[in-house]
Amino acid sequence: MAYVRIWVHCVWATKNRTAFITGQNKMPVLTHIRENAEKKGIFIDFMNAHKEHVHCIVSLNSDQCISKVMQLIKGESSFWINKNKLTKTKFEWGDEYYAGSISESDINKVRNYIKYQDEHHRKKSWDEEYKEFLDEYGLQVQG
Repeated sequence: MAYVRIWVHCVWATKNRTAFITGQNKMPVLTHIRENAEKKGIFIDFMNAHKEHVHCIVSLNSDQCISKVMQLIKGESSFWINKNKLTKTKFEWGDEYYAGSISESDINKVRNYIKYQDEHHRKKSWDEEYKEFLDEYGLQVQG
């Protein structure tokens, strides 16, 4: 038997950064993402969203890869959002996402960061945060 614990902080945004995850849409979308992930054997430890993006902590199993997990979460949730007509126009997630490992000693720090997204974004926009993330971790936009 394999004993695996790989914590991953995942962030993805709506296509064109459309502020969709607000008001009456936020909780149904997050609840659906969590319930659907559970059905697919994806363990979401913690999740929150702010206007145009979602943060979550996923614990990967020994047979899961991040690209497939993200495909399952994003693809099915956009289908569900459109099927339930939560937007007036076709809803889509952006193609890109961020996924970074989290050490066991930092898990609570990342949970708190995700928990307080509304407060955090009163001081810093998504674009500012995204650029800082890329710079801080030495990431380059592919494509």
